[in-house]
Amino acid sequence: MGLNKKSVDDIHAAGKRVLVRCDFNVPLKNGEITDETRIVAALPTIQKLINDGAKVILCSHLGKVKNGPNEGESLAPVAKRLSEKLGKEVNFVADYNVTGADATAAVAAMKEGDVVLLQNTRFRGSEETKNGEAFSKELADLCDAYVCDAFGSSHRAHASVAGVTDVVRAKGGECAVGYLMQKEINFLGNAVENPVRPFVAILGGAKVADKLNVINNLLEKCDTLIIGGGMAFTFLKAKGYEIGKSLVDDEKLDYCKEMMEKAEKLGKKLLLPVDTTIAAGFPDPIDAPIEVSYVDADQIPADKEGLDIGPKTAELYADAVKSAKTVVWNGPMGVFENPTLAAGTIAVAKALAATDATTIIGGGDSAAAVNQLGFADKMSHISTGGGASLEFLEGKELPGVVAADDK
Repeated sequence: MGLNKKSVDDIHAAGKRVLVRCDFNVPLKNGEITDETRIVAALPTIQKLINDGAKVILCSHLGKVKNGPNEGESLAPVAKRLSEKLGKEVNFVADYNVTGADATAAVAAMKEGDVVLLQNTRFRGSEETKNGEAFSKELADLCDAYVCDAFGSSHRAHASVAGVTDVVRAKGGECAVGYLMQKEINFLGNAVENPVRPFVAILGGAKVADKLNVINNLLEKCDTLIIGGGMAFTFLKAKGYEIGKSLVDDEKLDYCKEMMEKAEKLGKKLLLPVDTTIAAGFPDPIDAPIEVSYVDADQIPADKEGLDIGPKTAELYADAVKSAKTVVWNGPMGVFENPTLAAGTIAVAKALAATDATTIIGGGDSAAAVNQLGFADKMSHISTGGGASLEFLEGKELPGVVAADDK
């Protein structure tokens, strides 16, 4: 799944109005941004367009916007932080209509190198619906060219991600991907389609159901597949083990058996926990002190719950990573939000940090874990998109990527 798409380097931006779909879906607490990773990730593309003399119009969603437009999900704090980062004023259009008269006037007044940020695209309501044609057209009316740099939203066929490209193209405009999109697709695409071997994939997280197609696809691509997290217990039960009160998806037992058979048939290693960290129940609150013990994976007592991989498993998994040349990791090994139950996730992160392999963290909880545990700078690439990177690892085409012009 190589990237033969026009990038921001391939478009002639000078003097043009360029609409850039960013991923500014940042966490906010009392109106303050608590993690600016996504803003920082967008800067190279924005800076490039400013330097090229474009009129740069930025748009993004923030939050889920369930109850209509509200100040708590406005992009105003993003405009403020962006202005600081770019060292120049970002003109924020606060209009809840997103593309209304205020936006049109702000864009009309732009000079080369100016930056305008539109309001939260989801305030329009039609952003996510199939009938977002009017919104797509209004966005396209504001610009001459379009750049998608929102990998975290690229798996959604939304108006500001995919719909707008048809209208821009119809009027002779170019549609490209930004530097962040390019980096994501190069890392994830090469890892899955053209990995330097041995290729080890590590999957964790709570549910097998969330990773059905990923497990299936990666088994065909990787040399070793490591399973951890809550989803491991469905595999262990499929092997006939007693798993006590551990998380299980009984409807997926046959699927797990199939995957274990598939691995054997393909000559791939499928590693499951050999021991587990158990407790009387799930911690409440999630980071509360908890008493744990370690048992072999086939010895979980009926009244106990597995909440992390055990120390022997951590060693086994770390060992499997040592000889790897490419590692993709998606999903924690246990309840990493709890200091006691983060041991398995920390062990895997340490093993990845110590290897000279290309290490790719597939967004979501694993990205949060690596950032929180202080290993971010030791990884080759940390994806900014949880759902998007998962769909990419499944082998799906992403609407935001497909929508860009081919070179």
